[in-house]
Amino acid sequence: MKHLFFRLFFLLTAAGLSASPARAQNTQSTALRRGTDNISVEGHVPLGARMSVTDLEVEQELSRPFAYVGRASILKEGPKGMDIIDISDPTSPRVILRWRLENQDLLPNRGGMDVKYFKYKGRYYVVQSFEFGGGPEHDLAAIIFDVTGLPDPSTVTEVTRMRTPDTPGGFHNIFIYKHSTGRILLLATARTGMAHAYDLGMIVDGDEENALVGQIPIPSSAGPDQRRTSYHDLYAAWHPDTEQDRFYGGGTGGYYVFDITDLDNPTLQISITGVSGVDWGHTFTPSPDGRYVVAEAEYQYAPLRIFDLKPALDGEVTNIRRPVSAWTANWKNLVHNHEVRWPYVFVSGYLDGLQIFSLQDPENPRTVGYYDTYTGPPTYEWIEVINGAFGVDVRNADGLIVVSDMTTGFWTFRMEGFDGWNGEDWGMPDISSAQDWDEETREGTH
Repeated sequence: MKHLFFRLFFLLTAAGLSASPARAQNTQSTALRRGTDNISVEGHVPLGARMSVTDLEVEQELSRPFAYVGRASILKEGPKGMDIIDISDPTSPRVILRWRLENQDLLPNRGGMDVKYFKYKGRYYVVQSFEFGGGPEHDLAAIIFDVTGLPDPSTVTEVTRMRTPDTPGGFHNIFIYKHSTGRILLLATARTGMAHAYDLGMIVDGDEENALVGQIPIPSSAGPDQRRTSYHDLYAAWHPDTEQDRFYGGGTGGYYVFDITDLDNPTLQISITGVSGVDWGHTFTPSPDGRYVVAEAEYQYAPLRIFDLKPALDGEVTNIRRPVSAWTANWKNLVHNHEVRWPYVFVSGYLDGLQIFSLQDPENPRTVGYYDTYTGPPTYEWIEVINGAFGVDVRNADGLIVVSDMTTGFWTFRMEGFDGWNGEDWGMPDISSAQDWDEETREGTH
């Protein structure tokens, strides 16, 4: 044993490292220590079958303390639908509605995947996306619910079921964005090789037939991909310095930024392709000012890569190939989704649970807190390192952090010193995934 220790010491020294920890920054939990002292568990509620919990969304208004969680069958068990959770007391979250599709026994794996909410004409709605490879609901893409009457679950009603019979398979991911024209857009990963933009106001008002108002293509420069040509994840933001609506999409070949101010003519602005180790983009999120982006490529051992878009924004280049830094909780695993509240990045890291790191110095990301929501075995059947924390969201008003864990359920957290978020407090535009539904149109500013 002593011989092995000295051999390890020699190897570390030769690599320019220290045999003892150089930083007290351990991002991996143990059986006795599941998280850092600055992260407190507010509440937790199990939701049922293993590997059946998917993404989640929390409403931003404190007067509407509700969270929505997608339910699917990633393996061979689990419901297909959506759970609604009352977090009026974050220390004691309560499931107030378990909504399920009909004919559960006839439905194949997958089900309710991504979930988002919006406000329109004074009423509140939730969009639950669905994804099936076959079965009686193979063309079901999403269901829109009116949830204005919560917390009374009996008032939740279906508005419509969005179907895509010409391109079955559903919507894997969705994002809801308040466009500068005032339109509320549902951005969806469709099976057409493009991201689709639907006008949710038109759908709610009964004109679903004409609601597809834009399509963002995968650039031809992406090159062939053996899996498929499509987007995986979607994000959009308004940038006041250039008065542009920008779309951020990860998919075939890497990552892409489009100007979608004119929905009829989306224009490619920046591509991130030819990156070593990346032929497929997953989640892709910018800083509030649009300069830095956090990019995920979902495969084992892949870190989150941080790119600086300034050379492209300044017109010096159109494609960026090299990240300025990278971050990972545990190099043996991989992370899933993330939310940016500059300078913090909140990560749902599968086997590594909730992870939070800071981009205060973008070239040197630093972990500032974590809590492991899942301590069970890492694998089930064919899935190698995918289990645990799936989705994460942040309520800007008070800093409440929520996490959906594929097996252990729904969690609420607080981080010491993080009592809410406003970009202006950090010298940034007040822009994040959270939308201001009551904001007037910016159309007159173009």
